[in-house]
Amino acid sequence: MRALLSVSDKENIVEFAKGLEILGWEIISTGGTYKKLNDNGVKVIEIDEITKFPECFEGRVKTLNPFVHGGILYKRDDERHKVEAKELGIEGIDLVCVNLYPFKETIDRTDNFDEIIENIDIGGPTMVRSSAKNFKDVLIVTNVNDYDSILTALNNKDDNLEFRRNLMIKAFEHTASYDAMIANYMNKRFNDGFGEYQFINGKKSFQTRYGENPHQKGALYEFDNHFSENFKQIKGEASFNNLTDVNGALKIASSFGDNNAVCIVKHGNPCGFAIKDTILESYTEALKCDPISAFGGVVAVNGIVTKELAEKMNEIFLEVVMAGDFEPEAIEIFEKKKRLKLFSQGANKIKMSKDSHDFKHIDGGFVYQNSDCICDNEVKNAHKKSKLSASNQEMKDLEIAWKVAGLTKSNCVVYVKDSAMVAVGMGMTSRIDASQCALKKAKDMGLDVSGCAMASEAFFPFRDSIDAAAEAGVKAIIEPGGSIRDDEVIEASNEHGISLYFTTVRHFLH
Repeated sequence: MRALLSVSDKENIVEFAKGLEILGWEIISTGGTYKKLNDNGVKVIEIDEITKFPECFEGRVKTLNPFVHGGILYKRDDERHKVEAKELGIEGIDLVCVNLYPFKETIDRTDNFDEIIENIDIGGPTMVRSSAKNFKDVLIVTNVNDYDSILTALNNKDDNLEFRRNLMIKAFEHTASYDAMIANYMNKRFNDGFGEYQFINGKKSFQTRYGENPHQKGALYEFDNHFSENFKQIKGEASFNNLTDVNGALKIASSFGDNNAVCIVKHGNPCGFAIKDTILESYTEALKCDPISAFGGVVAVNGIVTKELAEKMNEIFLEVVMAGDFEPEAIEIFEKKKRLKLFSQGANKIKMSKDSHDFKHIDGGFVYQNSDCICDNEVKNAHKKSKLSASNQEMKDLEIAWKVAGLTKSNCVVYVKDSAMVAVGMGMTSRIDASQCALKKAKDMGLDVSGCAMASEAFFPFRDSIDAAAEAGVKAIIEPGGSIRDDEVIEASNEHGISLYFTTVRHFLH
């Protein structure tokens, strides 16, 4: 039996080769892999002894040869293939271990296009695909983490059809992911990221118990290990819906730098938010906005959850708590809640991966766009349109309201008082409905909105929302502006003694 080893990532390749040697395999190798194996005492045959042709063109051509691909592709159970292989002097290659040139590492490191081109693997993917196509006869190894299981299977003669088929699937996933990465990079560099094809390339992190509903299957796929690097699930098994809610809460809570922000989300929408002097105070104030909706909700904490905060949170049923980190005593407190899931980022504060693009499924395809970004200076640089100016506290409240509104489903209107959200209306077909719905809920909760700041993620098309805000006691408003009736909105604000600011940036979220 012969194995061809040609890897870019040489981690554990010597140990794998020696394991194959012990099992009686003959080792063939190329270039740098050959040198490493030879230097470490592995009896190895250099590839040009097999191909009867030297590596050439600075290593661009090494394995693109019929003695390689013929040895991989001929069918061992086909008499015609066996006869033809013998006539051509082709010997079988029964295991191929390949991982590809480090294209991702190269584009992360340099913008030099010539260097990037040289790190596009040609022979490697070709060998992987050849081996995967003939998986019944050839073991194809593309993952360093599979070395031990392959040696064990060979030793126990458990390399059955199912085992080989699983390696084949991994191999085609490997080359498909590699080619997708190259195509997306080229389109980003030369076509502004919007080429003829767009490839969504994610690696499975874990299976969820089910999808949005029990009759649906679901799983989390991550970009470049961003999820597993940023999140550690330390308690419970997250569901599909938990993850989407965590994402919504995390976006809002992480948008305020090092501030002690706490966001509570239910079904993807914020039902509580606050920034106070301590995380415990922030959670307590955030919960006041809508404690009924918070039941069964998701909480994102921009900080460390203490024992005291855990005890407070345990007073109601929560689905998920996402935090920078948890004190050990807090985790002990949460152990009492069997259905609660905990996510930590192992840091003092939480952060987003900041994906450059996002997309949404529609029937028959998906729409794809640059990710929206609510910049920290949008409120600071907003244009004052009213005669009255907002106070320092009102400006803080405007910033909170503006960011929450921009990260919540349209149409959305947010009311904030003393750095805590007191009312929110979201996902409404009318902006005035969103305003009125929010105020009704605040009244039901016994919350005083007088003196608060208000934000709308898109312009007010009529003055009626301003009139309603004035009746509720709103003192400061921020919105993008851009309506043909902006003058009427400005006039209404001045009539009611409300400070009004235009950001000139719209943040629809659909």
